[in-house]
Amino acid sequence: MAPSAISTSPPLETKGNKPTLPIISLAPLLDSNSPAVRPTATSLLSALETSGFLYLTDSPIQAELLSRVYALSARLFARPLAEKDALAWTTPRANRGYSKQGHEKVSLGLSKDEVTQDRGGAGEDQKESFEIGRDDEVEYPNQWPQDDDEFKDIMLDFFERCRQLHAVVMKGLAIALGLDSEFFAEYVKQGDNTLRLLHYPGVPAGAFDNGRVRAGLHSDYGSVTLLFQDSRGGLQVERQNGEFVDVTPIEGTIVLNAGDLLSRWSNGRIRSTRHRVVEPPLKMGGQDGYPPRYSVAYFCNPDFDKTIEALPGTWGGDKGPKRWEGINSGEYLVQRLSATY
Repeated sequence: MAPSAISTSPPLETKGNKPTLPIISLAPLLDSNSPAVRPTATSLLSALETSGFLYLTDSPIQAELLSRVYALSARLFARPLAEKDALAWTTPRANRGYSKQGHEKVSLGLSKDEVTQDRGGAGEDQKESFEIGRDDEVEYPNQWPQDDDEFKDIMLDFFERCRQLHAVVMKGLAIALGLDSEFFAEYVKQGDNTLRLLHYPGVPAGAFDNGRVRAGLHSDYGSVTLLFQDSRGGLQVERQNGEFVDVTPIEGTIVLNAGDLLSRWSNGRIRSTRHRVVEPPLKMGGQDGYPPRYSVAYFCNPDFDKTIEALPGTWGGDKGPKRWEGINSGEYLVQRLSATY
């Protein structure tokens, strides 16, 4: 029997004191012969339309590989700052390498002035990160540690598995949107995605006073994001009424959320939901402060040479006009990154 396509939990609502998101099994989408392919695809689209965030289960990415990714990420961030700075992030167009705490200020702003105004007195993001792109771009090479071949091998393996999973998700969305199942294949062929390793260092009690956060309120820029998070917690999603709910870590799941370009592609039908990383639940902290948090985000994008405009069937007639003009995927991402770095 095929796993249930979606939980009966309402999106971004609460059960008692526990916030919930839709929970969808990937299993039917990984088996083209499954009778649950279409209902699962429909549930996937519905979740992205209503909440913009959901949990994925039954991932083909093995727990052992993810565990190794986490371990190698922690080993990288434990290096002396001088060694990490030697692998430094350079430009928005390259978008590869190490960013120390305070370098990036995620925000809703579209320019540096807007970001400065938006962040106000909230202070810098309390995180450091390491970006990895596809490894066949000669002009923008990845910044690999020269003394750690395992790091490169594991990260490239993980990158490719996530790229394949992105294609599965987009195929499901194509089916649900009434398009040819391979409609998005030409848009995600190159794999112009970013694997981001994130480390939120341990902080003392009181570090979140005065409105400080680990990562400011923002939306993601691309098509979808695959988020792998440890057990620490702190990720919050903004509801349409302005309230925030916790994206509680659930072992064995991937958090999937829609980004700006997918929202534009769907003419606003799919929600690019705003989110932030804040003070973890109280049980995670104590008099000595809060422990570090690690997460891995795989930012999926349409290939950078593609133009993104409203899909067939998402505009005209009762649906109204196109809400946005067409935009180049790569240029949009450079614009957003230029504002936050």
